[in-house]
Amino acid sequence: MSKVLFLIAFIVYATAIIEADKKIVCYYGSWAAYRNGRGQFESTDIDPNLCTHIIYTFVGISEDGNVRILDSWLDLPNGRDGYGKFTRLRQLNPKIKALIAIGGWNEGSTKYSNVVANPNVRARFVQNVIKFLKTYDFDGFDFDWEYPNQRGGKLADKENYIAMLKELREEFDKHGYILSVAVAAAEVSASKSYIISQVSQYPHIINLMAYDLNGSWNNFAAINAPLYPSSKESGEQAKLNVNSSVQYWLEQGAPADKLILGVPAYGRSFTLSNSAYNTIGSPTIGPGKAGPYTREGGMLGYNEICEYIKQGWTVKREPEQRVPYAFKDNQWVGYDDVISLEEKAKYVMSKGLGGIMMWSVETDDFHGICGDKYPLLRSINRVLKGYVPPPSPTSTPTKLPTPDPSTVTRPLPTSSTTALPSSTPSDSVCTQEGFVRDPKDCSIFYYCQKAYNKYVISRFRCPTDLVFDTSFNGCNYRYNVPDC
Repeated sequence: MSKVLFLIAFIVYATAIIEADKKIVCYYGSWAAYRNGRGQFESTDIDPNLCTHIIYTFVGISEDGNVRILDSWLDLPNGRDGYGKFTRLRQLNPKIKALIAIGGWNEGSTKYSNVVANPNVRARFVQNVIKFLKTYDFDGFDFDWEYPNQRGGKLADKENYIAMLKELREEFDKHGYILSVAVAAAEVSASKSYIISQVSQYPHIINLMAYDLNGSWNNFAAINAPLYPSSKESGEQAKLNVNSSVQYWLEQGAPADKLILGVPAYGRSFTLSNSAYNTIGSPTIGPGKAGPYTREGGMLGYNEICEYIKQGWTVKREPEQRVPYAFKDNQWVGYDDVISLEEKAKYVMSKGLGGIMMWSVETDDFHGICGDKYPLLRSINRVLKGYVPPPSPTSTPTKLPTPDPSTVTRPLPTSSTTALPSSTPSDSVCTQEGFVRDPKDCSIFYYCQKAYNKYVISRFRCPTDLVFDTSFNGCNYRYNVPDC
């Protein structure tokens, strides 16, 4: 074998190993379906090629151990069918795993504390979870209790939480379901809630929520999720960073390959006391103004931040904490961008962690208003997988065409496109990255991606009777595509 062929084979092998080992867990906040304008986001806006696991949030818990559906109109088939749209993303990427999360900040802690304290109610809850997963066709369950022994909980929560996870895992193993947990990252909170060495035995995935480490509850401007401490910090403040959190969990006995580093697709914002003082540590008087899409004071989605930057906000990078911040007048936000997330992904690789989790996909720049679609997720994929997967092509037009009754006598096709063998025409088919239609067969199209100064070409075929429509890069009826 020539050196060139050997090198290519090694790169392919190494990439396959990276892709198999590292998880990219994408949380989806279903309430984003109610947002206005460019902030509105539904399950179908998720690109399933950019995640290995997707988690729908949230369901709730009741005192008698039932799983509560929190928004039946949004979630169920007789309404917007959020669950169905979410789980059907597996049709576009059969490798992806679709989970549902219970809990979250707004659910509080008291009900969870009461349920796990009663063995009978706990057992009922486990069976209700199994029933729920079967009914709505999910691959697993994310237990996001925020937090044991806090916010109305009690000291016994720490032991009862372990018992809950043990019973869930034992039952899940019978059905092949995935058990995931979302946990507090920083020592100041995690030490109150978890016996980490025992907690870590049962979940397949431990999502470390290494964000909200600073926010408008401070009286000074600080970064949401710094990678490292600043030399100006001391005491507990010096522990409020990603590296300190990861080190704490590892030292307490968490297996590195189960730890999934959580990263934010949003920033924490502040209103400065004096706009002339706009560096980290500057005095603040409260949360920043709400953004146009998320509409929550003290928080801005990355999609909002990048638009503000286009409108003239100043961006600075903190050299020790390895993260950016931006400001204009008395508004200030500390956040993560493509550069800081690439560095965090490399950190994950260096520590042998299991992957990266993003909270949450609907605040990435999913429309590509500021450049590429999903720039944050793409940067994570670039490091953890070694490449950026091509976007998932749609199998039907964005707006379904009205069929001509004289020519179409069967239902509109809904099957997905078919990936064809890798044999492709010469590189001349690609002149830039993106989709391109075959010049001789309109039903065939390619995705061109540049790597190592050459194009990697993926070849696809539209479903029967459809051709590739370059106006929206999806498959359409031939009679709607004049140049075919």
